[in-house]
Amino acid sequence: MARLTSDLWVSAYLARLRLADIPAFVVSKGDATAGAVLIKQSPLDGTATLYQRSVDLMTGERRWVVLAEGDEASVDASVTKQRSFDPDLWVIEVEDRAGRHLLDEEGLDS
Repeated sequence: MARLTSDLWVSAYLARLRLADIPAFVVSKGDATAGAVLIKQSPLDGTATLYQRSVDLMTGERRWVVLAEGDEASVDASVTKQRSFDPDLWVIEVEDRAGRHLLDEEGLDS
């Protein structure tokens, strides 16, 4: 199965968020072709959840899983740590008081 380039996936994701009136922005732009993507969801209450794509090695299924959650400073520290390992990493911040991120919608696991 063909995979989208990272920059195309990020552009499509940001467009979906805009259509749902969910503010989001690129915190860190990674490799355009194959950079991994982290999504930080902030409900604007001092907490946050950090998501990364994961692959089930048994089924090949790709899904979003929680990498870190808690107070926003701790989640930001996790992002900094991940960026130290992977400078090609994309980081997208989604700000929605209801906690929406749309990652569970069809097509966003590719």
